[in-house]
Amino acid sequence: MKSNNKIGLKVRGFFSRTFSRIFSSSQSPGLALSAMVVLTGILMVIPVIYIAVRSFDNGSQRWLELLDTRIPFLLEKTLSLTLAVTLLGLLIGVILAILVVNTNLPGRRIWRWLLVIPLTIPPYVGAVSYIILLGPSGWVEGWFGSTIDVFSFPIVVLILTGFTYPYIYLIVSASLQKINPSFEEAGYISGLSPLGVIRKVTIPMVRPAIGSGAILVALYIVSDFGAVAMLRYPTFTQAIYFQMGSFDRVGASIFSLILILITLVFLYLQYLSKRRMKFYQIDGTSKEPVLIDLGKWKTPALLFVGTVFGLFAAIPIAVLLYWSGIAVASGVIDSRFFQFTMNSFTAAAITSALCLVFALPLIYVKTRFSSVLSRMVDVISYLSYALPGVIVALGVIFIFINYLPFMYGTIAMLIMAYMMRFLPQSLQSTESSMGQVSPKIDEAALSLGRRPVQVLNQVILRLIQPGMIASFSLVFVSVIKELPATLLLRPAGFDTLSVRVWIETSDGFYAMAAPSALLIIIISILPIRWVMNKY
Repeated sequence: MKSNNKIGLKVRGFFSRTFSRIFSSSQSPGLALSAMVVLTGILMVIPVIYIAVRSFDNGSQRWLELLDTRIPFLLEKTLSLTLAVTLLGLLIGVILAILVVNTNLPGRRIWRWLLVIPLTIPPYVGAVSYIILLGPSGWVEGWFGSTIDVFSFPIVVLILTGFTYPYIYLIVSASLQKINPSFEEAGYISGLSPLGVIRKVTIPMVRPAIGSGAILVALYIVSDFGAVAMLRYPTFTQAIYFQMGSFDRVGASIFSLILILITLVFLYLQYLSKRRMKFYQIDGTSKEPVLIDLGKWKTPALLFVGTVFGLFAAIPIAVLLYWSGIAVASGVIDSRFFQFTMNSFTAAAITSALCLVFALPLIYVKTRFSSVLSRMVDVISYLSYALPGVIVALGVIFIFINYLPFMYGTIAMLIMAYMMRFLPQSLQSTESSMGQVSPKIDEAALSLGRRPVQVLNQVILRLIQPGMIASFSLVFVSVIKELPATLLLRPAGFDTLSVRVWIETSDGFYAMAAPSALLIIIISILPIRWVMNKY
């Protein structure tokens, strides 16, 4: 027995010394945290390896063909859409967060969570709503005798922005709640105007959160398929699905590899922005922030907030309610919808919890014990987010068929694909909160004899609870809405709400699709409402 204990101690010591050499700090994060980081890296690199191998199956000839034809066109279309939606989303999301958190906007506590509702509406459902409203033979044509080109670039940008700005709004709002009001009070004492305090104090302190929200929106637009397909806008994701439909997996892998390269560029730009400025707070405060008096700007502010909510929440929901009313009158709602709801809820809850389990050790190690390994795993973790769900699903199928055949066709495949797709959302949310916790707190706990894993469990988790709640909610809502990976990997009989919405909408049965779409919104609203109450 003693011999076994000695062997165990020697093995543990060997790995501890190895990880100490890997990490750049004087102390390693320990075996448990290091193993979690390595495991996360292995999990997230699977689809990337699959794509890299498949994209070079036919040598350089296929690359040359696509470089001469499709790739330049798709690159211009994808990047222009991504840039426009991200910039407009930043403008809307940051302004709304400041109005709701830092000003005396009337009804700001209600607006606080109402403005997140568009996040619960799948973009492809929102796109269908606006096609019904503005498109040929739509409601606007019936009312006024004319139509708006819903498939034009400005309208596509506006629609996609409306259903993605909450990523920025939610993360920035969480960071604004964590700011110590003493910093802003110091700005007022030094003679700054309210606008000056926002520009010189508030915005710089939430810059990491702004960057986190922007990168989430950019990566989402790069990888979105449903909305751009409905709105007939050509992007890499559409091309990938076309190639898959033509059984050209090499071409699809080449396009996916380009999406990975685009993702790397976005991540590098975010890294450069974070290097420029960092702010830490020793602790939080129970002191209420000094609210900015909007004065004569109160009515324009209310008009702006109400317009955003009306365009991207009230109108789509009204369209769904109309078609749901037709469904109820037709008697198409039955017990199946409850099963769809349970399937969606189960998959979303499990994935959200697992993403937190994998994200927290990685973020803690990256920020406190930075190394080439932790930074590499961090970058790898974002790559799958930019990939269409079908490519991630194919990577998962490859792994389960070759290495885990006994689990093939189970919900484990679906959960694994969800984690690969949405772990970056968890990373962004928790990292923005971790960035506001001073490393001196960790150093004090370590000096008292605590191990890094104990510091994470006993200290850090208590200080970043808002970020953890935001992380769980973002992943939960995203899983509820996820479509491509679900279509390919769901076990037999495991239909989700998003699958039913897509099937019925594709066939033009809006009355049958609307109830499932409304259930997605209702289920997604509950955790979002809980999040906003916790802040």
